[in-house]
Amino acid sequence: MKKLIVANWKMNPESPREAKEIFNSVKRTALTLNKVNTIICPPAVYLSLFQSKSSKLTFGAQDCFGDLFGAYTGKIGPTMLRNSGATYLILGHSETRAMGDNDLAINHKLRLALKNNLKVILCVGEHHRDEQANYLQFIKTQLEENLRNVQRKSVSDLVIAYEPIWAIGAQAKGADNPEGFQHQAIYIRKILAAQFGKEAAMKIPVLYGGSANSQNAEGFLRQGEADGLLVGRASLDPSEFNKMLKIAEQC
Repeated sequence: MKKLIVANWKMNPESPREAKEIFNSVKRTALTLNKVNTIICPPAVYLSLFQSKSSKLTFGAQDCFGDLFGAYTGKIGPTMLRNSGATYLILGHSETRAMGDNDLAINHKLRLALKNNLKVILCVGEHHRDEQANYLQFIKTQLEENLRNVQRKSVSDLVIAYEPIWAIGAQAKGADNPEGFQHQAIYIRKILAAQFGKEAAMKIPVLYGGSANSQNAEGFLRQGEADGLLVGRASLDPSEFNKMLKIAEQC
């Protein structure tokens, strides 16, 4: 399985010129790699600016609305995103959950996206870790509710990104560690196996997200056995992100 390195640009950068500069720098590196698939997820307004004819470099969107079209001012539907160049769609990111997306809404958007030929990167993760391990139930509930009524045939279009909320953002206390991630990934696969079967669950990539950078990338990919990384801030620095891509190629 190739490593998946996902760049989540969030609401950055401010101009198309800057977006093209970041993309072109990453593209030069991404297309030289054989063991890594790079997924760039810019703001939706920039999707149509970029092109790639290689499966080594594809594009994704950061969220979508829960309907295909209609009188929904300011919203963007999944088919619009696909027709603008997106292959992947991030859903359930902690920031969109904080802005109001509940498990029911995420499940609806996820099933709609899969039905309309988008691959989904589903984010799950806890606010904090308690000594009683209640956070495990929190992750279990997220997965079960977000994947409710998703069929086994859709497994090939699913990616799970484990992103502990306490490790995200400028005020984060720091990333998780490889051992901690590995334990969570095993737990996540057990939950997936209960719904899709063990064989199918093992085919779903489980990524690490949360203050991932060039200093900790190798640890998560090698010791933590992550199938890839969901990268936030570091993905906006082409030099830093390219380092991460090259590290993933060696893991």
